Amino acid sequence: MKKINALGFNISVIRKDNEDYISLTDMAKFKNSETTGIVIVNWLSTKYTTQFMGAWEQVHNPNFNVMEFNNINI
Repeated sequence: MKKINALGFNISVIRKDNEDYISLTDMAKFKNSETTGIVIVNWLSTKYTTQFMGAWEQVHNPNFNVMEFNNINI
């Protein structure tokens, strides 16, 4: 595992199957180091986040069910 520094905060980067993944928890510490879970829940509950996840799935998941996704993307 390596770390990158952004605005004085260390963010973990994990490589798996030749792909890099960054730690949402480490990023959330920038907003509020005591309640990172609440910060992440707020990020995941926005309309834009769900739209991004839908677009990501359409590109990377050949079995993605767009019609089913539209039921949750209100």
